[in-house]
Amino acid sequence: MFLSDEHNPASSALTAPVVAPARATHQSSHSDRPVRVTLAVYAADPVLRVGVVQQLRQRPEIDLLDDADVEQAQASLVVVDHVDDDVAALLQRLRHTGSPTGLVVGTLGSGALQRVIECGVSAVLRRAEADQERLLHLVLAIANGEGVLPGDLLGKLLSHVGSLQRSALDPRGLSLSTLTTREADMLRLVSEGLDTAEIARKTAYSERTVKNVLHEITTRLQLRNRAHAVGYALRNGLI
Repeated sequence: MFLSDEHNPASSALTAPVVAPARATHQSSHSDRPVRVTLAVYAADPVLRVGVVQQLRQRPEIDLLDDADVEQAQASLVVVDHVDDDVAALLQRLRHTGSPTGLVVGTLGSGALQRVIECGVSAVLRRAEADQERLLHLVLAIANGEGVLPGDLLGKLLSHVGSLQRSALDPRGLSLSTLTTREADMLRLVSEGLDTAEIARKTAYSERTVKNVLHEITTRLQLRNRAHAVGYALRNGLI
């Protein structure tokens, strides 16, 4: 029903969108019906898209558009099981179009929250909680430029922002802020004995990204290899 754990080739990436609108800001001059804002809905497969669209179509605030009209979308909703490279690429494309984007996701692996925020996602809803009312709330929020995050994810985001602030104030200090959240997460997994492929699956990054991140750590801190990096991080309380 959702994206599998296997990497999808570009030709079988997320299916083309359906579109829907957002909260009324004024009344039409020709009728009493509220003006609605279009929303493009992207899903991993046709069955998933149909399920989401059926819920949104029932709402008077939503007006679904044909695929040919998706460029008129004033907001976008991406519905997936997890965030992988294909999903991240789609989020980046939507960001470049200027479309505010919401994400309905099955699971967010370690580091995935930071990744989707970097891709311009303004609101997140867990798939298990995506009933009609919550979907509508998410749509109206992103259409009005608002952010929505589950409480536990908001806590993680605030912790990450605090880490960045500490790093800016004391960039040379030996604290958790010496490493980014993503770097610290990957080093913890290395310390648990996971190899590159296993870390990639755990964090929802590609193996190439994992290698690049770990290489960046060892280069920046002038360390010899991954084992040296783990030892260094443990001694200095970075992980």
